Amino acid sequence: GHKLQMAPYAFPTKVSKECTPLCVVEVGGKKLRWLRKLVDRQYRVHVTVDQLPVLMRSKELNYAVRGYPVGFKAPPSYTGLKEDEFYLYNHLKFTFTYREEPSEFEGVRITGFDVHPVSISHQFGNEKIDLETNLEAANKKDGWSTCTPGGESPVNEPETYLALRSGATGESMKILYSYEVNWIDSDIPWSDRWDVYLVGSPDDEIHYFAIVNSLMIVIFLTGAVATIMIRTLKKDIAGYNEMQTLEEAQEETGWKLVHGDVFRPPQTYPMLLSVLVGTGAQIGTAFFITLLACMLRMLNPIKKGAALTAVIVLYVLCGGVGGYVSSRLYKFCDAKSWKRCTIATAIAFPGLIVSMIMVLNVFLTIVGAATAVNFLTIILVFLMWGCVSTPLVFVGSYFGYRADKVEVPTKTNQIARFVPEVPYYAAPPTSVLIAGLL
Repeated sequence: GHKLQMAPYAFPTKVSKECTPLCVVEVGGKKLRWLRKLVDRQYRVHVTVDQLPVLMRSKELNYAVRGYPVGFKAPPSYTGLKEDEFYLYNHLKFTFTYREEPSEFEGVRITGFDVHPVSISHQFGNEKIDLETNLEAANKKDGWSTCTPGGESPVNEPETYLALRSGATGESMKILYSYEVNWIDSDIPWSDRWDVYLVGSPDDEIHYFAIVNSLMIVIFLTGAVATIMIRTLKKDIAGYNEMQTLEEAQEETGWKLVHGDVFRPPQTYPMLLSVLVGTGAQIGTAFFITLLACMLRMLNPIKKGAALTAVIVLYVLCGGVGGYVSSRLYKFCDAKSWKRCTIATAIAFPGLIVSMIMVLNVFLTIVGAATAVNFLTIILVFLMWGCVSTPLVFVGSYFGYRADKVEVPTKTNQIARFVPEVPYYAAPPTSVLIAGLL
């Protein structure tokens, strides 16, 4: 899920714990199939303490990943069965690293939070245990030979793996969840505790390859455009230098012929252009202010969803920018339906996004996905759109239409210049395909 919830584990500061029973859960039928599906799809469990995500790492294998898997799948070649076998991690070994410096600060600062999952089939005693009861809070620590105070710590052994399968007669299986805690003093400064999360991820090579690939494409395209521009300008400049008379100098050739067509207002769909440009200006302003707030450390990157919330709120508050830009451009196009343009700027893009989210949210709710947005959040976003963003768009449009018309630096041709046909490889379908391949 994407929502943080309180975990049943208890982590008193600097108090190590041996194997501690947590609860007994009975799983069978549909729940058992659902649990096997989670293991098969490699779902992971994420736990956070002091804003530090739990980390599963190994110095021997040189890896460090956030969260721990729900379980693992063993192929028939490993188990000797006819099909894959699924196993569940039901025992967690938590390790905390901390630092104490009485001369610098008071208390204890956590500098690391690791976990080592273990799959073990606990041996139940004869005592009757209520299902889904916090055994630690009820002080019930006896009755399991595999999890006793002072006993050996559970380890991953193929003989004791907890297989996710029902009994011989189809009865539900009982799962005992347990955990242990170990506190270790460390010299890692509190300011460097995030280094292990940012360095050494297993997909770093993929990111480096993508970055190098993007840089090479940018360099190649920049070189190609620069070569074309240099050849064109060199030819035109040479032609201008050979002009002997004033009449020849007044006749323009080459790329300067388009200056009379660049600033000519579009004859078709001026409203669509104005709405798209105004919406783009609104989105760009919201993103720019968000990036500026991140640079000034006004947004905490540790808090989940803070940047996304800031973008949405700033987009709503930047409605005046979108209305002003769209109205100025629409006025430049000499169009008359200014009310229709303002309304389209206010509802076109937000309406499309809200409609898509609502349709997707219906399917997410049907399948029970954790990313489904609740109804109150949708109502809140709708109110922000209708009560804040839309009035600001109308205010910005009011000032945009009252402003003077945009003046262009050159005269524009009244009749559009004939555009020659381009080769087939430069036509939109082929050029789009080539650009996509790059």
